[in-house]
Amino acid sequence: MMRRTVRWGAALGLGAVWWWAVLRIALRQDPGLIEGAVAIGGWGLSVLPVHCVPKGRAAGAVAAGRWGTAWRPEDAARAWRRRRSAAGPDPS
Repeated sequence: MMRRTVRWGAALGLGAVWWWAVLRIALRQDPGLIEGAVAIGGWGLSVLPVHCVPKGRAAGAVAAGRWGTAWRPEDAARAWRRRRSAAGPDPS
């Protein structure tokens, strides 16, 4: 419970600082470097991929050290045939 409260407090606090920076940029004639850095940093955090899963749980993930074999043309062709046969007959 304490961890959740701290997390929410940090999120609300950082959100308030970000809004302060954005409003200061929008409403003042001479915003400073700090406001710009805070606003751009907050926007940059918003574009981070938050829907990531660990590699072990990712669908289609290649195990460590297997990239060389995963990119060989004959392996790619074999995988393509496997996927096509699992999908069933072509509906067209």
